Amino acid sequence: MRTTNDLHGVDMNLLVVLDALLAERHVTRAALRINRSQPAVSHALSRLRHLLDDPILVRVDGRLEPTARALEIARPLRDALGLIGGVLGDPERAPGAQARHFHLSMSDYAADALLPSLSRELRRRSPGTTLSLLALGRCAALAAVEAGEIDLAVGVYPDRDRSVAEGLSFAPLLNDRFACLYDGAAGPPPTTLDAYLARPHVAVAASPRDVGDVDAALAADGRAREIAITLPHWSVAPALIEGTDLVLTAARRSLPAAPPGDLVVADLPFAVAPIPLVMAWHARRDFDPGHRRLREALAEACREG
Repeated sequence: MRTTNDLHGVDMNLLVVLDALLAERHVTRAALRINRSQPAVSHALSRLRHLLDDPILVRVDGRLEPTARALEIARPLRDALGLIGGVLGDPERAPGAQARHFHLSMSDYAADALLPSLSRELRRRSPGTTLSLLALGRCAALAAVEAGEIDLAVGVYPDRDRSVAEGLSFAPLLNDRFACLYDGAAGPPPTTLDAYLARPHVAVAASPRDVGDVDAALAADGRAREIAITLPHWSVAPALIEGTDLVLTAARRSLPAAPPGDLVVADLPFAVAPIPLVMAWHARRDFDPGHRRLREALAEACREG
């Protein structure tokens, strides 16, 4: 057991890594938590095991669990780091605190609606923040947030998807509604349910496993539409409609405000729930200053938009 007399031989940065490892019980997620590389955290874990003469984390049934010694020191370590942070000042003002890189999942619809405003807001609030975007399906995005593979997901996540996501927090961003786009010169307008179902449709799904709200609403009434084309992206979909009998049902914000030619934007002839765009993140990020700035910037981007 080390005493205060020989703490000069301890790299205090190791204690930050140890705190993250005990909180996450996962090397990759611990690395994300403290903005370090996975190899660096693995190396630090080896040094900690030598320093404490204890394995710290052991594999049990395929997952890492803390040893009795690790559980014993977890709370005192957390309290000590909190005290040190208070003594040293605001961690957000420390050198490099603003230089963060985040991985986000965002559909092209969400990116079109939010990314321009988000980019401006981040440049104003936190110019050192950089982003990488992925387009994942609903279930895949929430699973990636839960696993620590991405930092935040923006999308439409119904209660049935949220219920299987452990430890995730959700916050509303904006509400949209479904509308349909069709060529008025290509046949009877789809302004009744029968006329709507009589035409072939373009569907947008990020993943083959995703069941769209439109099809779910029709199925609840014992009806179904004929899908002629399925796409993973909203942005190209409107270009497929002109000069055809196809109908595109999409979020109103993704459709052109002033459709060209004979294209028409109309309300759906049946009820579908509104589209609540939300952001999702793991509770482990709640008190991360950089992540909080990102969430605040997203919320402000929605107000600006």
